[in-house]
Amino acid sequence: MSGVRELAHHRDFTLLWVAQTVSELGNRVSLFVFPLLGYALTGSTVLAGVISAANLLGVAVVLLPAGVLADRVDRRRLMRLASAAGVLLYGSLVVAVAGHALTTAHLVGVALGTGLVAGILAPAEVSAVRAVVPAALLPTALAQTEARQHVASLAGGPLGGALFTTARWLPFAADLLSYTACWVLLGRLRTDLSAPARTAPAPRARTEIADGARFVLTHPFFRIMLLWSPLVNLTVNATLFIAVLRLIQAGTNPVHIGLVETAAGVSGILGALAAPRLITTIPTGTLTVLVAWSWVPLMVPLALFNTPLTAALCLSAGIFLNPAGNSGIYAYRIHLTPPELTGRVHATMQFAAYSTMPLFPLIAGGLLAVVGGPTAVTTLIAATAAVALIPTLSHHVRTVPRPTQWPPPAV
Repeated sequence: MSGVRELAHHRDFTLLWVAQTVSELGNRVSLFVFPLLGYALTGSTVLAGVISAANLLGVAVVLLPAGVLADRVDRRRLMRLASAAGVLLYGSLVVAVAGHALTTAHLVGVALGTGLVAGILAPAEVSAVRAVVPAALLPTALAQTEARQHVASLAGGPLGGALFTTARWLPFAADLLSYTACWVLLGRLRTDLSAPARTAPAPRARTEIADGARFVLTHPFFRIMLLWSPLVNLTVNATLFIAVLRLIQAGTNPVHIGLVETAAGVSGILGALAAPRLITTIPTGTLTVLVAWSWVPLMVPLALFNTPLTAALCLSAGIFLNPAGNSGIYAYRIHLTPPELTGRVHATMQFAAYSTMPLFPLIAGGLLAVVGGPTAVTTLIAATAAVALIPTLSHHVRTVPRPTQWPPPAV
């Protein structure tokens, strides 16, 4: 826990963490409301899924060029510009919803735009964390960064449900305020977040993207992650989205649906607190395999019961290991990556992980409409088990040791 205490006194990391946590909270509120509002507008689970898919598509589309930007320009300026764009996008929704002028096309457009904003922020933030935190504290810092998502989940769902029940424009006003606060906090960072100095003119963006992808493909561990990450994201998120859509179809109170995210947020925070110890005591490869299999038995109750309590218990149990698993993988990846490639390598890996994300709301909505909830969940349980075999059977994943035994870092 000494690393956690040391980070708590690190001014710029704290500012960066708080800024992104506030922004993440606003995003959680809006992302929770997108399918609710989409279903209210259209009465279709498929179209409700399209709106969520548009947001994820925006993230995936922009990640690779965003990685180049993160390695070329001042990261603080880039993050502030993205935050300002978020303010404008959510401001347009507030006006449209409050004025009873919202259309499905507008909602899809904002969902896509805010996905673009999130995709720009992701590699810039990772590069910023590496710049403000000493190398020895990087695994702990990434665990705390992972924890912010669960802090946001703790309040995002119920807050979104409560605001949506009060007035449909209020969730988007909350996100507008969150991006404004993020913009202000990022402006107070003192660390120099400019891109690493270059000794030669910058090559074309396409060349730089290829450099990041080429570096990733030279490492067997990264290649396995390129295959496993998008597939596990697809199967697990499709299952969880089906659970939410079934609750919406059943007429469950939005606040009660939001409490499912609260339970997951509590578990995620507990997992983030345990993550530094788990990362240091369990070999990184073993931890990755444990995460891969942990979801399979936890999905079974979702095929049998359609209640907020069932969804809350399954999701919160599955989330617990994620902060340690993700932070261990991220730290190992950054450890092996030269500083000048950090943004592009992160963007390449995130692009792969997100490449299937726009599909899961569509698959969830489609399966639910065609075969019904129990059969859809059972199908996805089998798919998740098959996907878990990928890291399990890989020698390059299973044998990654604890952080103290990692090879010398990239320089």
